[in-house]
Amino acid sequence: MRLRHIEVFQAVLQAGSVSGAARLLNVSQPNVSRVLNHAEQQLGFTLFDRTPQGLIVTPEGRRLMPEVEALFSHIQAIGELAEQLRQGEGQHVRIGSAHALGHSVMAPVLVDFRRQTPGGSVELVTGHFNTLSQDLLQYKMDFALAFGEQVTQELIAESIYQGNMVALLPKDSTVEGPVTLAWLCENDLLMLQQQDPLGQVLNRVLRENGLMPHSALYIKTYSVIADMVLAGGGVGVVDTFTARRYIDQLKIVPVVESLPFEVILLSRRDQPASQASLRLRQLIKQKVGELKGVPFEPV
Repeated sequence: MRLRHIEVFQAVLQAGSVSGAARLLNVSQPNVSRVLNHAEQQLGFTLFDRTPQGLIVTPEGRRLMPEVEALFSHIQAIGELAEQLRQGEGQHVRIGSAHALGHSVMAPVLVDFRRQTPGGSVELVTGHFNTLSQDLLQYKMDFALAFGEQVTQELIAESIYQGNMVALLPKDSTVEGPVTLAWLCENDLLMLQQQDPLGQVLNRVLRENGLMPHSALYIKTYSVIADMVLAGGGVGVVDTFTARRYIDQLKIVPVVESLPFEVILLSRRDQPASQASLRLRQLIKQKVGELKGVPFEPV
């Protein structure tokens, strides 16, 4: 018997008539009769006796009933599982994130995801760009949220945010308005490491302008730069996501020179995204869009 034969047999059993089965299956009565007759022809015996009182299941049909009921129970379970997968339930997603984006973007995103998908689970790992890229190439994570940089052919980078870095000054600084890189260098600019995505931009623009920072400190973690400024260790340049976390503690001003950066979603080219991954990616885009839409007022 084909699955369609079994489906019609089950519908007739449930409804007690061809017309009732047709309503259950949302098809015409001739369609149900045709499929039922075809099933009986293939089987070589009848499933129902046609009597003036209606259809009566034959002994052969009764023998099939337990197996048919078990099959439809499995089909129902498959349908329920498919719906759970569509909702992202029961799926485990491994995400990588740059440290700064983990604090400002991923933390609220994970709260929303847990509220919307209580059956899903997420593993979040923060790291630097090279580490995130290597983990993706080794199938250790599903996708990553990072600051933009050149990627290998095996990876896809989707840009979801573009902005300019801003300067962090001590809260009691008397400087107002935009500052130049020359001024920052003269006031102990804390440097980003050269191999860092943002550090590459900063070092390139410094070279283009013939500038050399007085400070010999090269720091990899953006929040540490902000903490150093808080501690009186100089001034810094960071992304707007990190800056927002210190808006009540530091003075934040634009930089005259353009220091562009972007935020990307990084994934493998040959790895399809699960429904849970797609939902998380959408939540991330929404959160980044919210942060982009909030006016950034220097303190």
